[in-house]
Amino acid sequence: MSYDAIKNSIKVCMFDQYGTVVDMQGGLVTIATPFLKEKGWTGNPNSFVTWWRRTHFENSMIDALLHREHTPYREIGHRAVAHVMDRAGIKHTKEDVRYLVSEIEKLKCFPEVPEALAKLQKKYKLVVLSNGDPDMLETAKSYHKVPFDKVISVAEANSFKPHVNTYKKAAEILGLPMDQILFVANHAFDCIGAKSAGMRTAFIDRRSRPFGETPHQPDILVPSMKDLADAIA
Repeated sequence: MSYDAIKNSIKVCMFDQYGTVVDMQGGLVTIATPFLKEKGWTGNPNSFVTWWRRTHFENSMIDALLHREHTPYREIGHRAVAHVMDRAGIKHTKEDVRYLVSEIEKLKCFPEVPEALAKLQKKYKLVVLSNGDPDMLETAKSYHKVPFDKVISVAEANSFKPHVNTYKKAAEILGLPMDQILFVANHAFDCIGAKSAGMRTAFIDRRSRPFGETPHQPDILVPSMKDLADAIA
């Protein structure tokens, strides 16, 4: 589908929040560095955050596949951080764990994001669909400061992305057919989930990595949010 065709058919740009709108890796490394130093751990803080995020991702995918009672994002986070600190031999308290996970709510936007989203908002409604808990996403508004038209938590669908119900529920809440929504993410799994569910997708390839072989290729592939805004706003 051409950019012109997308511009003519899309009514909403829907964004993943953690890692797409806000800088999750960079922000958490900034927080984790002094925390780990105080704990006497001499490893690489960036690696620690990567292990934390991968463990969280794995646990949330297990939760989605079980598709029983949805486990809150915060609880998955607590389990992931505690597990990684146990593996790394870092002595910690429940308060330490809660502190690190609470910092997710305070993450700031990538530098180019506010201006790019302001440009997109002149043409489209901007919506978030996040794995975060509703209260976490509400708190985050005062830190990222992006005036989204709507913020939707996957708690509405009782599952984590990329379960098909998350995207279907978001479209239902907006009252739009799937193909009138452009889902934007920095994560291939999220673009694959949204495309499989019937949405158009844009992959923000900040890390210059191949998208990978899949029948659910993104409709748009750009290196930054600015490039997305320049292409379709």
